[in-house]
Amino acid sequence: MKKIMKFGGTSIADGEKIKHVVKLIQEEVKLGNTIVVVVSALAGITDSLIQAIDKAKLSDFQFIKEFHESLSKRHYEVAKTAISDEKILSDVIKELNQKLSDLDKILTGIAYLGEVTPRSYDYVLSFGERLSAPIVSGALNDVGIKSKSLTGGEAGIVTDSCFGEARPLMSITTQQVKERLEPLLKRGIVPVVTGFIACTPEGYITTLGRGGSDYTATILGAALDVDEVWIWSDVDGLMTADPKIEPKAKTIETISFSEAIEIAYFGAKVIHPRALEPTAEKGIPVRIKNTFNPKNPGTLIIKEQRIKEGDIVKAITIIKNVAAITVSGAGMVGALGVAAKVFGILGENNINVLMISQSSSEANISFIVPRAMLEKAVNALELSLLGGGLIKEIIPESDVCVIAVVGAGMKGTPGVAARVFQAVAREGINIMMIAQGSSELNISFVVKEKDGDKAVRAIHREFNLG
Repeated sequence: MKKIMKFGGTSIADGEKIKHVVKLIQEEVKLGNTIVVVVSALAGITDSLIQAIDKAKLSDFQFIKEFHESLSKRHYEVAKTAISDEKILSDVIKELNQKLSDLDKILTGIAYLGEVTPRSYDYVLSFGERLSAPIVSGALNDVGIKSKSLTGGEAGIVTDSCFGEARPLMSITTQQVKERLEPLLKRGIVPVVTGFIACTPEGYITTLGRGGSDYTATILGAALDVDEVWIWSDVDGLMTADPKIEPKAKTIETISFSEAIEIAYFGAKVIHPRALEPTAEKGIPVRIKNTFNPKNPGTLIIKEQRIKEGDIVKAITIIKNVAAITVSGAGMVGALGVAAKVFGILGENNINVLMISQSSSEANISFIVPRAMLEKAVNALELSLLGGGLIKEIIPESDVCVIAVVGAGMKGTPGVAARVFQAVAREGINIMMIAQGSSELNISFVVKEKDGDKAVRAIHREFNLG
């Protein structure tokens, strides 16, 4: 079998964990499987790079010096624990030194300028993965598995120039990935590819946004037509609910891409919905597994929807840190283009809308935005809409959350919504907004944030998911 094995930051947080990861890869190689490895930055490194950028913009040269020392120390210690062969370790340390020197130069340049461009921002963030990949590759060489580390760009992933949220150009990416990785695989070399980062056709480094390392894995999987993509993290897989909210939540064994994308979009942090696009299009299975519980089969995400009898709801998710805005006015009734104008204003201000609900009377539109963008959204709408006769008021509510009930078995099954809302009503919880897509895979509604966890538990019990 040909597999992509992606390991997140918690899986490679230190030298001992990297040695454990190497054993997992070693087992697959011994079985005769062809493996491509994708790695994230060491746990916490990306956040520290963001902090370093912020300090550099303030021309804090002392922080940059201390940051360089601490970053170097951590990666040296991890490498020394993970790699025992002195020659291999020496080569890895030499590569780390070069990259750390490059990072120090760019941060110093930002400090002198007092500003950072989107392109240089991505360049700085890329160093997390560019420092971890050589260590993992070195640790594989240390146990006798031939390996080579590559950046996403070196592996052949080409994107547009949307720095921070770059999109792959799949046609050229597929061609280049095959040209660059297949010869290595034929020679028995395990490529260790940096997750999260790629490059433009001109060679400038880009990042793939949230869930970027998972995205790298699925892009490579689609380009190489692998048999499966394995996403290794610190959880057993997708769950029927957040176990911190519902202790009886269990791992979902099998789920379709369409269901998994809904669950991921509405709050599940195990995988980002965008990361599933490349493999969903090709029907390549994705398996989510726990690095620290490898015998657990995890969650298998596949193209077809398998619905067992009585298997109506697969999962309940919750999105917190959101806010509701209601735009209302009698002048909206029958008026053309009101919704287009409202969402056009939000789009022009780069405000993401997570959910929309409109009354049949057309007298109001309610929608959900990230809580951090509430003030910006309200200000933009008030400046553009109030005083024109159509809109009477704009009402913000910051203390809300979104609950999403997801499952392919809901389609065509009468009474599902009634059961959901009755379960919530029995807890004395008021529902503020409701939305359901035409696919019938998802019923979403909004409640006060203080009632969110209680609503999740009530629905989980109603559909016997524990």
